[in-house]
Amino acid sequence: MKFFPLIWTGLWRKRVRTVLTLLSIIVAFSLFGIMQGVTAALDEAISGLTDETRLMIQSRVNIMEPLPIAHYSRLQGVDGVRDIAYYGYFAGYYQEPTNQINTGAVNIEEFFNLYPEFTVPSEQMEAAKRTRNGAIVGSDLMEEYGWSLGDRIPLGSSIWTNQGGTNIWDIDIVGIYSTDGDLGADDLYIRYDFFDEARTGGQGTVALYMLRVNDVTQSDAIAQEIDNLFANSANETQTQNEREYARSQISQIGDINFFVNAIAGAVLFTLLFLTGNTMMQSVRERIPELAVLKTYGFSNTAISSLIFAESFLLCLAAALIGLGIAAAVFPSIFDAIGVLKMPLPLSVIAMGCAIAAVLAVVSALPPAIRAQRQNVVDALAGR
Repeated sequence: MKFFPLIWTGLWRKRVRTVLTLLSIIVAFSLFGIMQGVTAALDEAISGLTDETRLMIQSRVNIMEPLPIAHYSRLQGVDGVRDIAYYGYFAGYYQEPTNQINTGAVNIEEFFNLYPEFTVPSEQMEAAKRTRNGAIVGSDLMEEYGWSLGDRIPLGSSIWTNQGGTNIWDIDIVGIYSTDGDLGADDLYIRYDFFDEARTGGQGTVALYMLRVNDVTQSDAIAQEIDNLFANSANETQTQNEREYARSQISQIGDINFFVNAIAGAVLFTLLFLTGNTMMQSVRERIPELAVLKTYGFSNTAISSLIFAESFLLCLAAALIGLGIAAAVFPSIFDAIGVLKMPLPLSVIAMGCAIAAVLAVVSALPPAIRAQRQNVVDALAGR
């Protein structure tokens, strides 16, 4: 610590240059933290909120191609399968098409048995089984629209029309589900039999099958068996565990990791030249001063250590500020797009600090080598 005043003085020799470099590093690491945080948070969320004992079955063509409800009985005969549910895509909205609600037409009891993290009071589950147009609604969605148990709501569909010739379906709220942990409760579920009978097309089809296996170590083998069961048929399937399915749905948007890494890499590569140039200029201007230090007995190693210390102080301090800004604004980004607030993963902060350390070493290395090779006579002469 006794050399800290010397390091600090050298760093602030040109205040404007140091401040501009500091701000550049702060902005770069704020951007890095937010962008890397999105991909890391999504990956952590997928890992934490999915269950590898559950398998998702869709058409091999794409998610929009329906599967026949007749697959249900054949799936029940697959060894190792415990619970089965199916899901019809309703494309719901409330009042205005912009108020989209994730609405699924499901076999109510089997669906909620498959997802024990969704909790529904038993009397409300019984009401859902008795009420043909009954719906079970997430507690967060209930709060958002100010609905109450027993309300009848006009639920619109952007895809399906009913036998009355309208796309507005009258739904009675008979149950409210809540969730544990970090899961949101903002979906709405109606009975599949009511939906399938009332719609004017697509009867006898579903979008997805979901099932639970008894032994997670056999999930890959069971998935392959299911796909083989429907191979060479008019409705071939693609079966994945829930975690792989979630990742594949996100990947359809694009290779997010590639774009994030490419942008972050370009920013950090540019930053390397900026900090490297700052350190080169700083050392070049102080060559005579470093020579004086050598005459006072400072070794080449000590001189190099001072240069590396300056670089580390500049890069790590700015990086920590930038990552701190990213951590502060990160939860609000997910909240703004209607997703559960998530903190910036610690792995991103650790990665940012490691990159800042590497940046500091690489930036300081050329001027440190030059300072070591400079002899005292030439340095005092300013050559």
